Amino acid sequence: MADRNQGELQSVERALEALLEGVSRLEGERIACPDADGRVLVDDVRAAIDVPPADNSAMDGFALASADSGRQLPISQRIPAGQPAQPLTPGTCARIFTGSEIPTGADCVAIQENVEVVGDTAIVPVTQAGQNVRRRGLDVTMGQPLLGAGTRLGAAALGLLAGQGCTTVDVVRRPRVALLLTGDEIVEPGQPLSRGQIYNSNGPMLATLIRRFGGELVSQVRVADDSGTTLARLEEAAAVADVIVTTGGVSVGEEDHVKPALERLGTLSLWRLAMRPGKPLALGTIGSTRLVGLPGNPVSSYVGAWLYLRPLLGRLQGCSDQESLPVISAEAQFETRTQGRRHYMRANLEFHGERILATPYPEQSSAVLTSCAETNAFAVIPADSHIRPGDRVDCLWLQG
Repeated sequence: MADRNQGELQSVERALEALLEGVSRLEGERIACPDADGRVLVDDVRAAIDVPPADNSAMDGFALASADSGRQLPISQRIPAGQPAQPLTPGTCARIFTGSEIPTGADCVAIQENVEVVGDTAIVPVTQAGQNVRRRGLDVTMGQPLLGAGTRLGAAALGLLAGQGCTTVDVVRRPRVALLLTGDEIVEPGQPLSRGQIYNSNGPMLATLIRRFGGELVSQVRVADDSGTTLARLEEAAAVADVIVTTGGVSVGEEDHVKPALERLGTLSLWRLAMRPGKPLALGTIGSTRLVGLPGNPVSSYVGAWLYLRPLLGRLQGCSDQESLPVISAEAQFETRTQGRRHYMRANLEFHGERILATPYPEQSSAVLTSCAETNAFAVIPADSHIRPGDRVDCLWLQG
């Protein structure tokens, strides 16, 4: 990767292209289905059985041949759910319950509210063939594509697998991520603050996003502003992680030790991006381990994690849906001007029927982390733009 520290500002798209270049999906592993929430499928899954496996009743009522409806019929059998049905005696009906198998010889179900029972007989209204019957394979037909490779498994998908009798599933291994937080001024929550110190907000925030994006956090360490310590922590991280995420320490100051350590251990590319917040970005490798160097500013780290770390972890999992955020066109509820950099405004999307409104957080300073906590989207304002109330703006929906 070429050093982008000099020259004109680079685009977000170009930086993302460089980050993902040569990145391929990790290997798969077989795990128990109950442990697969949030994991990504390795291969396509096809249905092995029909669901439902036989015609069954959609209601409590009486199963019969539609040709026999509209008259009083003997009740020849009772079919509870889970019990096999016997062939229906011609000219009779069967007491049946929701989910119970439709007996051979019946083609409809009269719901119990419309049936009058007289002793061992039932007065059944006129009922059409197929009425209140769930046909075999209504949901899933044997052999049909069920779930595609790259699908992130959730509750419904796991329900589909369970409906096929699956107990295990092949998923992509979680990307192992090491998180390195630089800065002697950082203090862990719960410790007293001295003058010049701040609490570590980046650590919990980025650890949560890493897990949300499908990563496995294998290491989270504070790195002192010391060249030898920085070098050792990076070597340790590269030995156990697929991805290293750092915050701060990649500038050219006397206390910025990540940059020289990276240049000694592997490759480093510094990018000056045409975006706000988060102009600086470091990309690098140590052996086969990828490194994403985010700014130390928590707002910039938050924005950078969504724009760069999420797609990288998505590519490693073979999950194409994670390589870009959903874009929603909304009506601006604000006025703003930009100059030479694209602005990712923290905003809330509000849905009012067919109208979608984008309302920015009142304070857009990169020092205000509240702007991230209380919004659900980034309103993307192009460089050198003047946006007025009512204009259309593209927003990145932070729900993936």
